[in-house]
Amino acid sequence: MVKNAGERPLPASIPSTAYWCEAAAHTPDSRTIWLNSHRASSPRLVLRWLCARAQDVTDQLDQPYAQPGHHWLTDETEHERARTALAHGQTFVLTLYDDTTRYVLSARPAGGTC
Repeated sequence: MVKNAGERPLPASIPSTAYWCEAAAHTPDSRTIWLNSHRASSPRLVLRWLCARAQDVTDQLDQPYAQPGHHWLTDETEHERARTALAHGQTFVLTLYDDTTRYVLSARPAGGTC
């Protein structure tokens, strides 16, 4: 079994370097619609998954609402910030909006949180 310092033991099937990614839509009536989830083995692979999901979301949004997503997809500084945060054990969250729904893409180290 793999152990994270100060946290509960991890199943051997989940390495301490794994990351858990999620995509969800939150509606005004407080419903959460789970869109996707994924386990990745590195911050680089997390970013690849986040970019693909951000592209999926922005493709569905009207242009004014899609603009922040399009900007994030091409912002290398933000991508590096996300990779660095994940490598340091922090959670990364990207939130996109339209007039009725909030789309949340997140990634976190899986160690001790699954």
